[in-house]
Amino acid sequence: MIDPRTLRDDPEAVRASQRARGEDEGVVDKLLSLDTRRRSSIAAADKLRNEQKLLGKQIPKALPEEKQRLLATAKELAAQVKAAEAEQNTASEEFDQLFRTVPNLVHPSAPVGGEDDFKVVKHVGEPTKLGFTPKDHLELLEALGGVDMERGAKVSGSRFYFLTGVGAQLQLGLLNMAIAQALDNGFTPMITPSLVRPEIMAGTGFLGQHSSEIYHLEDDDLYLVGTSEVPLAGFHADEILDLTDGPNRYAGWSSCYRREAGSYGKDTRGIIRVHQFDKVEMFVYTKPEDAEAEHERLLGWEEQMLAKIEVPYRVIDTATGDLGTSAHRKFDCEAWIPTQETYRELTSTSNCTTFQARRLSVRYRGENGKPQIAATLNGTLATTRWIVAIVENHQQEDGSVRVPEALRPFVGGKEVLTPR
Repeated sequence: MIDPRTLRDDPEAVRASQRARGEDEGVVDKLLSLDTRRRSSIAAADKLRNEQKLLGKQIPKALPEEKQRLLATAKELAAQVKAAEAEQNTASEEFDQLFRTVPNLVHPSAPVGGEDDFKVVKHVGEPTKLGFTPKDHLELLEALGGVDMERGAKVSGSRFYFLTGVGAQLQLGLLNMAIAQALDNGFTPMITPSLVRPEIMAGTGFLGQHSSEIYHLEDDDLYLVGTSEVPLAGFHADEILDLTDGPNRYAGWSSCYRREAGSYGKDTRGIIRVHQFDKVEMFVYTKPEDAEAEHERLLGWEEQMLAKIEVPYRVIDTATGDLGTSAHRKFDCEAWIPTQETYRELTSTSNCTTFQARRLSVRYRGENGKPQIAATLNGTLATTRWIVAIVENHQQEDGSVRVPEALRPFVGGKEVLTPR
């Protein structure tokens, strides 16, 4: 959640952020009213408890005729304290519930608008020109013996699949290459749980506008994660970190599950938008003042990975209306997909500032030794979808696919994948 002091000291900043996101700015006035009520009820309850405490000291010393009157007063005070505490709890609960719906404040430089109002930061490489009519990734992978969509649907339903043969090798190779790069840059590799408790899912901000995309196991009250960002954010919940020597950096390898409600058209063909995929995700805990610089580093590491698969891509600064609940600012890297003649997202990196850490009570000790709220960031290093960009951009006229040089050691040294 955002810092409550920002709400009190600079409510216009919260209103401006809500407007930029296309959210209701009226929530600010409701929160301010609830906050006044909450703080007033706390003060009233404290005052009554203090009176009750003082009275309690007087009763043992009172004369018999005075004691009865004091006992009657004490009984009346006890009822008032009980009522005041009930009001305090109600006001605090109403404030907290509404306050948790407010998304993170957006970065002042983030472009304002909806999904299509992003700003292109840069292009790397020119769109691939193949000199022949390209095949799409599904046609290529099926010819290579790399995917089986039909049996995936038979076993699990639509938009599930089996990666087979070279398809499985490509995914394992990509993710292992991502882990190798993460290790080179000081990340701790992690294999994370696929199921998390409600408080962890809520703490990362995924139970708001994205709740319809999440699988929930009602009997166990557990959620299937859509990214290892979720368990990694919960890894240090209710802890005080030592950030003296710099950020804590983790690289989480996980299977990810998303309902993908509302997706349609070309997105549902092949493995572009599916219900299950694998991913290596960078996750960082750092001091708030270092978060923007760390965000740039995460973007740099993503671009380093994209250079290894040798595909044209662009970097976009995501518009405010398309940011996730927790994101202060988000950069996406989108690769060129020849058969769609457009760029499609391969990576995303978000600076979540103190939003998630405040909800999950992740702190560090500042220079004065006092615990302070940490900042969290995340960024993608590789996913199953990357296979789409690799095979489409590196396809050859005979249906074979050239393997990018950096990837070859991770797929058994193969230089070219040939149709069966």
